[in-house]
Amino acid sequence: MNILLAMIPAFLWGTTYAVTKYATPDWPPILLGALRALPAGILLWLIKPSLPKGRQWRGLTVLALVNIALFFAFIFVMAVNLPAAIAGVGMVSVPVVAMIYTWVVKGQRPSAVQSLCAVAIVTIAWLLFDPQHVELSLLGLAALAGALLCIVIGSSLVQTVSMHIHWWTVLTWQLIIGGTALLIAAAVQASIFTPDAYIPLSEPMTAKQWIALFWLIVPNTALAYTLYVWLLGRMTVVEFTFGTIANPIAGIVTAVILLAEHYQGWQYALMALMIMFSVLPQGVNLAKQRLRPVVAAQPRQGK
Repeated sequence: MNILLAMIPAFLWGTTYAVTKYATPDWPPILLGALRALPAGILLWLIKPSLPKGRQWRGLTVLALVNIALFFAFIFVMAVNLPAAIAGVGMVSVPVVAMIYTWVVKGQRPSAVQSLCAVAIVTIAWLLFDPQHVELSLLGLAALAGALLCIVIGSSLVQTVSMHIHWWTVLTWQLIIGGTALLIAAAVQASIFTPDAYIPLSEPMTAKQWIALFWLIVPNTALAYTLYVWLLGRMTVVEFTFGTIANPIAGIVTAVILLAEHYQGWQYALMALMIMFSVLPQGVNLAKQRLRPVVAAQPRQGK
């Protein structure tokens, strides 16, 4: 049941790229990140007010800067500069980045299944992202790499911070602090660096843009992040990661529906293979975990 629940935030997050490109393709990514995070954090705080204490602010600030400010900025740079389906499928490379991170930082060697799946994902991505078949932006690809790294580091920080702070406080204040940081960055960008990027905001907002903002703030962030933080305290990371299969599927479906993005059959096949190899190691681990109690409960045969 928890894995099915984990698919809900994953699916909602997968819609980010197509919704952004459909309704607000000309808006600055930093501002989009602020508009997504800060109102959602304030909304959740109003539902259940909380306030961090003393040293908790430091951990929450680091978490917010990585897991919200940097991550949301990268996500919207991807949404603006990459095809929506490609952005969604590219995010399934998280296991590869996580494997390398835990190996280099924590000294945990990957299993044979993880290594084989990582090689398969990289190989398939090389074929799928071939510039001869798909026009890609180097800025978008760099943002994809940054987003993947933020997910891995941010998930680790969430688990560490949540050991000492109530999960609702972690949820609301990472959005508020991260959103505030993005809003300040957007103000600096608009007043000093690239004010021309904010010219599209001088036009009156359309109904399509209002609906898109509502989607990004309420279901895509407030609801999805509530489920995400709540579920991390009730299921293993392996189980939650298995539920993220819904993310690239949502990216592909919404790209077709909203943007009329279409690819050749072999490209869709490669996307499916990337999704399959991304969840295969987690599926194997999950099967082993559920099989172990059954094996342990079986009586031993006498000689």
